[in-house]
Amino acid sequence: MLIDTHCHLTDPRLFSQLPDVLARAHQAGVTRIITIGTDLADDQAAIELCTNHSDLRCAVGIHPNYVTPDDRHRVDELRQLIQPSVVLAVGEMGLDYHYDRAPRPLQQQLFQAQLAIAQQAGKPVVIHCRQAVDDTLAMLNEFSDVRAVFHCFTGTFAEAGRIADRGYLIGFTGPVTFKRNDELRAIAAAVPLDQLLVETDAPYLSPEPMRKHKTNEPAFVVHTAAMIAQQRNISLEQLGQATTANAQRFFAWP
Repeated sequence: MLIDTHCHLTDPRLFSQLPDVLARAHQAGVTRIITIGTDLADDQAAIELCTNHSDLRCAVGIHPNYVTPDDRHRVDELRQLIQPSVVLAVGEMGLDYHYDRAPRPLQQQLFQAQLAIAQQAGKPVVIHCRQAVDDTLAMLNEFSDVRAVFHCFTGTFAEAGRIADRGYLIGFTGPVTFKRNDELRAIAAAVPLDQLLVETDAPYLSPEPMRKHKTNEPAFVVHTAAMIAQQRNISLEQLGQATTANAQRFFAWP
């Protein structure tokens, strides 16, 4: 049993074939899926989708690559969107200094606002962090009681250590299977097992041996899990049990 803890089922590439996507996930042993919102409209779509599927839950937030100046005045809308029971977390939120599609001060302002919402609601957060570990951890210092997962980790050993030492979870996606990523595989083998999650980030980042499929999907999380299990010298079943337990505990989805 596996949980894909981060994908984007509302993306047209997946939503247009959703019954087949969900069927293939179940056939692969992926019994639960968490779909992630990226802006307020996408958040609403994620909530509506999960309301109609007992094996789906969501996180809602504003992705740093999509924040706009108008979002500063729409924070109360997000506070309302986290109310439904299908919403397990706030996010995807954070800082992206790789693409810098939004001004960094604006990214930081919306990140802080979303952390405050999560703290008030007692919900965990899903962090997007690209080339911004120092600032991300510094901002999280102000919200020490907020639980977080650093999704789609592709950083360094030192960064992973700093994140894990703070008690945060680390999510691994398709890149851990790519041939050139020996260091990332070593990191996935070293992260404490009770702080590890597996994800697809579908429809992005298809893992080996499925990279020829341009559209990633939740069923493919099995390949990411298998690679990490191999690196840790445990069975896929053991890895699945551990990451499922971690996800259930972190997201409060028993």
